[in-house]
Amino acid sequence: MRLFFSPLAVAALLGSLSSATAEDFDWRKVDETLGRQPATSGDVRRYAFPRSDLSVTLDGVAIKPALALGGWIAFKPTRGKAMVTGDFVLLESEVRPVTAKLIEGGLEITAVHNHLLRAAPTPIYVHVGGTGDPAKLAATIHDALAASKTPLTAPTSPGATPPVDLDTARLDEIVGVKGRAVGGVYQFIAPRRNQIIEDGTLLDPPGPLGVATVINFQPTGAGKAAITGDYVLTGEEVGAVTQALRSNGIEITAVHSHMLTEQPRLLFIHFWANEDALKLAKGVRAALDKVDARN
Repeated sequence: MRLFFSPLAVAALLGSLSSATAEDFDWRKVDETLGRQPATSGDVRRYAFPRSDLSVTLDGVAIKPALALGGWIAFKPTRGKAMVTGDFVLLESEVRPVTAKLIEGGLEITAVHNHLLRAAPTPIYVHVGGTGDPAKLAATIHDALAASKTPLTAPTSPGATPPVDLDTARLDEIVGVKGRAVGGVYQFIAPRRNQIIEDGTLLDPPGPLGVATVINFQPTGAGKAAITGDYVLTGEEVGAVTQALRSNGIEITAVHSHMLTEQPRLLFIHFWANEDALKLAKGVRAALDKVDARN
C-alpha cells in the first residue's frame, strides 16, 4: 500500500529530524567567524550586519540602520545541514565582488534589487540562500562581506538605546500589533498565518527567516515618522495591499520576490512615507487588513 503525505506533513517531519542534530553543530565557530553573537529564536540563529558605516538620506531623512539598512543572515538546521537565508545591504560598487564570493562559496543569489527610491547613496539589497555545513557557510559569508565595507566587527558596547519620540502605545493600538523599539526605530512584525516551505523546510519561526511583514517607524520630529519595510504577500493579495497603501498616501517603492522555490509563492511590497505617525499607522493597518497575517 502506498502512503501519501501533504507537503506540510513532510516539512514537519523533516523539521523534527533536523532538530535532533542541531546541537551537533559547532555554533561557537560560526559566531567567531562572523564576529558577533546571534539573536536566537527557536532553532534559528540570526546574525545582524547593519550598515552603520553608511550615511544614507532619502527625502531629507537620515536613514537609521534599523529603518532600512539592516543586513542579516539566518541559519536554520535542516536534514543534518544548515539552511541559510539572508539579505545584505551593499553599495552599487560592492555588488559584483560580494556576489562573486558568495557564488564561489556555493551560495545562491536569490534577488538583487532596490527597496527604496531616491536614496543617496543608493543601497542595493542582495538576497542569498543555500544549505551546507554552517562553519563553511559562515566562512563564505565572512569572505564575501569582506569584499565590501560592511562592518565585520561587532561594537564592543551596544551603548544606550536611542529613544523613540512617538506615541508608541497609540501606534500599537492602531496597528493592532505590539511593536518594539530597536535602534531608534519602532518596529512591527506580523507573520503570515499560512506556513511557508522552502526546499522542503518549514520556515519557522517566520520573522527571523524573513517571511513576516515588517513595518518600521523612524521619528522625524513633531509627531511625524518616516516609514518603510515590506509586506509579505501571495500574488492574490498584491493588488489590494498596493491600493490600500496608495489610498493612504504611502508610496510603493518596489514589488518583487526574495526567494526562489518557496511555497506558496511570495511577493514583497516595499513602501515609503514621511508624515504624521498616527495617520500612517492607520494606512499600514488598512493594508495589513488585506493580508492573511497573525495580528
